[in-house]
Amino acid sequence: MTPDPPATGDVLGQLAAMRVIPVVVLDDSAAAAPLAGALAGAGLRCAEVTLRTPAGADAIGIMAREQDLLVGAGTVLDPGQAEHAVEAGARFIVSPGLDEEVIRRCRELSVLALPGAATATEIQRARRAGLRAVKFFPAETLGGVRALDAVSAPFPDLRFIPTGGISPPNLQPYLAHGAVLAVGGSWMVPRQLIAGQDWAQISRLAREAARLAAESGPPPRIPPPAAMGGPAERERPAPRERSQAS
Repeated sequence: MTPDPPATGDVLGQLAAMRVIPVVVLDDSAAAAPLAGALAGAGLRCAEVTLRTPAGADAIGIMAREQDLLVGAGTVLDPGQAEHAVEAGARFIVSPGLDEEVIRRCRELSVLALPGAATATEIQRARRAGLRAVKFFPAETLGGVRALDAVSAPFPDLRFIPTGGISPPNLQPYLAHGAVLAVGGSWMVPRQLIAGQDWAQISRLAREAARLAAESGPPPRIPPPAAMGGPAERERPAPRERSQAS
C-alpha cells in the first residue's frame, strides 16, 4: 500500500473544513463562471463538477479559475477521465464506485481520489489502497445514517463523505456522525435553477447550506493511513465521536 501524497491530504482537510460539497451538473459551460461566483460569494468554496454531461470538462476548467473555489471532478469512470480532469484544473476526483486503476492514476497525479463505496468489501479495498476517506454512495438508498453506522463500525481509521439523497431536512444527522468528514449534495445547485440562470436563488440556497455546515461543528480528525502488514497496522486509530443519530 502506498500512502497518499501530502497534497491530497491538504485537499481532504479543506473539504472536511467546508463540510458541504455542492455536486454540480452543468448542461452548458457558459453557466460555469457565474455559478462559481455565486457559490464562492455565498461561502460554499468548493464544488464537485460531474462529467455526466459533455459540458462537464470545460466547466471544470472555467470554475477552477475562481481563486476562492476548490474544484473537483465527479462521475470519473476511468483513468483517462481522471487525467483529463486534472489537466483541466480538478484538485480531487470522485467516482461512483471503487476502481483501483483510477485510484492509482490519481496517486501518480498527486490528486485526491474519493471513490464511491457501498459495502464492507469495497471499503476494505479502499483502505488497502491507502485511502483515508471514501464516498458513501448512494447514501439514502443504502439506508441512510443507520446503514453508515453499521458499515463504518469495522473501519475506525476511515472517514466518509455521504452523497445521494441528502438535503437540509436530513443533513445534520450525517454531519453529526463521528465518521463523516463532509456530505455531498445538489440541493443548492438544482439543474433547473442553473438552466434558468437564477443566480440569486442559487446564492440564497448556498448561503443557507453554508450556515448549516457552520452550525454542525468541526469534522472528526483525519487519521493517517493505516500501515498494512506490520505492528503499525494494529495501532489504535484516532478516536471519533459517537454518532448522535445512532
